[in-house]
Amino acid sequence: MHVPFRKMHGLGNDFVVIDARARPIAISARRAAALADRQTGVGCDQLIVLEPSDNADVRMRIFNPDGSEVEACGNASRAVGVLLANERADGATRIETLGGTIVAHAHAHGISVAMGRPRFGWDEIPLAYAMDTLRMPVGWEDLESPVAVNVGNPHVVFFVPDCGAVDLARLGPIIETDPLFPRKINVNVATLTGPDAITLRVWERGAGLTRACGTGACATAIAAMRRRLTGRKVVVTLPGGLLTIDWDDADQIIMTGPATTSFTGAFDEADYPA
Repeated sequence: MHVPFRKMHGLGNDFVVIDARARPIAISARRAAALADRQTGVGCDQLIVLEPSDNADVRMRIFNPDGSEVEACGNASRAVGVLLANERADGATRIETLGGTIVAHAHAHGISVAMGRPRFGWDEIPLAYAMDTLRMPVGWEDLESPVAVNVGNPHVVFFVPDCGAVDLARLGPIIETDPLFPRKINVNVATLTGPDAITLRVWERGAGLTRACGTGACATAIAAMRRRLTGRKVVVTLPGGLLTIDWDDADQIIMTGPATTSFTGAFDEADYPA
């Protein structure tokens, strides 16, 4: 049986989106990895499956290319907000994720997503043992004293003089799988380029180097704000483009940026066994 999908991207971070609200589809780690494969599948950074929700407008499930299911994806949240904006008169879509319920608002300048409140406790990241998460007393080679923050999924942020000079393809997987992080970790290297401007590169847990990571931009902006390096509104430049991150008075992280459809298609369910 053929399953329709929509290929979407946010700043080059690309997704295969399956709307399974009317017709369920079984998604296993094996099937998710096969669909995400760029040589033999449809190809994507994440597979997104939309399902009915009892608590929101839609439930969004997120699968990495290795088949692992994760809690949050900022760029995918904007993509889903674009896809479902016409289903609500006010253009606001409540999206249930494993990391909590978020709200996407469609407007003339793109999509803004209220990503929820950041969490900073060592056991909320989580870390394997207690430590200060604002200046963690750990390091990997030249990457030292990161900030840890959970924005629906876990991140560490390193502020460095030149994030482009960091060998993130080598260090990223070492840090991601360190025993300090029992659920693994997303790794961000960031450079301040202005009073409220940051350049960022991200090694994404379960996916690797990515052109854009919405939750990484959120985590990095919050880390900079906590260290009083920036104000409460920051422009983050990733390899794929720009995101604006606000930390509002209600303790909500607001991420604003573009998302769009690349193409639509369908695959034969039998070609990708669950």
